[in-house]
Amino acid sequence: MGKVRKQFFFSGRVQGVGFRYRALYLADTYHLTGWVTNLWDGRVQMQVQGEESAIYSYIESLSKQRFIQIEDVEVYDLPLEKESRFQVR
Repeated sequence: MGKVRKQFFFSGRVQGVGFRYRALYLADTYHLTGWVTNLWDGRVQMQVQGEESAIYSYIESLSKQRFIQIEDVEVYDLPLEKESRFQVR
């Protein structure tokens, strides 16, 4: 399988609980690139690129992290981008 890029919008208890920094740490474990940021409306937006199976394993692992409570997820496909790391914005 090849690389894909996905955009996620997470709702729930996702701000003020270390979501972005856990996302950064776990992205390295799953060999993913992209970025994550908090939104003004309380959601977290993420773009992540890598093997599709790794992305979904990553999201599952992220949802099991302490204090994080994902209640809703919106997912969109995006074109691939050239990047070499995952970052917190």
